[in-house]
Amino acid sequence: MFIEPGFSNSRRGWIEVICGSMFSGKSEELIRRLKRALIAHQKVEIFKPSTDTRFDEEKIVSHDRNSISSTPVDSSSEILRLAWGVDVVGIDEAQFFDADLPATCEELALKGVRVIIAGLDKDYLGKPFGPMPNLLCQADYLTKLHAVCMKCGSLATHSYRLSEEETQLLLGAQGDYEARCRHCFAAGSKAPKLGSTSAEKMPT
Repeated sequence: MFIEPGFSNSRRGWIEVICGSMFSGKSEELIRRLKRALIAHQKVEIFKPSTDTRFDEEKIVSHDRNSISSTPVDSSSEILRLAWGVDVVGIDEAQFFDADLPATCEELALKGVRVIIAGLDKDYLGKPFGPMPNLLCQADYLTKLHAVCMKCGSLATHSYRLSEEETQLLLGAQGDYEARCRHCFAAGSKAPKLGSTSAEKMPT
C-alpha cells in the first residue's frame, strides 16, 4: 500500500506516477489518494484530457464507478494556468496528453506541489505510450498496478485490443480491451514482428 509522505516545513513538491494495464485500478488508486488529500483539507486541482468522455465529460470515473470531479483540458499548458496556489494536482489518463506534460509536472513539483499522475504505460501493441516513459523516469514515487489476465488468470501487464480497429487513439472499456499477461498477450498479439517498418499505432 502506498503511504503518503508528509509535507515538510519547506513544502517541497514531488511526482507520483501510478501506471499499469487497463483494468488494473489506476484511476481507482488516483481517486483514493486525491480523496485523502481532500479529507486532509489540502487544496486539490484535478485534470483529465478533454477527449476522455467515456464515463463522464467532467468527472474521473473508475471502472468500479467511483468518481471525483475534475477539469477537462486540451493541453498540459492549461494545467499550469489553472493550478495556482494548490497543494495537490491530480492528472488522469496521462498517456493522452502532449509531450510537454513531463515538463509541466516538473515545474509544479519545483513550486512545492504534490503531483499525482495515472496512466497506461503501454499501448495496445505493448509499446511505451505517449509521455508516460518520461514521467516514469521523473517519478519520485512509482506504483505499478496489475490486472488479472482474462485468458489464464495470471497477473496482467498488457492491454489487449479485441477489435481490429487500428486508429491511433481508441477510447474503450470492457468489450474493447481485455487485460492479459505477457505470454497470453504475445500469443494473440497483432503487433508487428521485430524489424517491421509498420507505423506504430497507439491504444487507450
